[in-house]
Amino acid sequence: MVTNLSTAPNKRSRLAGKLGDLSHAKVSSGEFKYSKGTEIFGEAEPADYIYQIIEGAVRTHKLLSDGRRQIGAFHLPGDIFGLDNGDFHRFTAEAIVDTTVRLVKRQSLERAAKTDPAMVRSLLTMTTANLRHVENHILLLGCNTARERVAAFLLEMNGRLTSPGVIALPMSRRDIADYLGLTFETVSRMFSAFARKGYLRFLDDPRQRQIVVLNAAGLTQLGPRKQRWTQRPSVD
Repeated sequence: MVTNLSTAPNKRSRLAGKLGDLSHAKVSSGEFKYSKGTEIFGEAEPADYIYQIIEGAVRTHKLLSDGRRQIGAFHLPGDIFGLDNGDFHRFTAEAIVDTTVRLVKRQSLERAAKTDPAMVRSLLTMTTANLRHVENHILLLGCNTARERVAAFLLEMNGRLTSPGVIALPMSRRDIADYLGLTFETVSRMFSAFARKGYLRFLDDPRQRQIVVLNAAGLTQLGPRKQRWTQRPSVD
């Protein structure tokens, strides 16, 4: 279910950061609430809007030729998504939980950018931030072992989710598995192994999505090793 919050009385914009700075009288925007599991946009649909999460979480995914689902990104409060390089979306976006999103009309942004250099800089900043997420995901998928991938994922979420001392994961282990290119069973096995080692513990939550990181340094050691660069010998 989708609810248009833009028509609510006494509505006050809660948009933050770069997209909030761009959402002004010259730019067409609106605020919508999507129920858990609702599709926000589909693969190959026109990329008419840019989105920012106010509350909740979104996954973007693509179905592979063999029927498997590959999750490309998890978008959390404050994140911007839907900035596709082209006229159509390459992924499908769905609300993981009940989620409130600000939509800004892409065409109105592009039109306003023609006369506003500050807007051009803001759009460039948003684009490069999205590229960093993509690069980080590529590096994560390049990890050799499941242990490295799951440890790196937990460290990423520990940095992005801001509840004091607690990672409140909105996504399921099935989602995590499809993000990391692993099976559900492997992700569950790694979570249990990390808990036995004392790196984390689960709060009283039957889904085990509330996690306290007890030893971030230990997870860092388990994560992908930094590549060692060697100096090439000089040729005289």
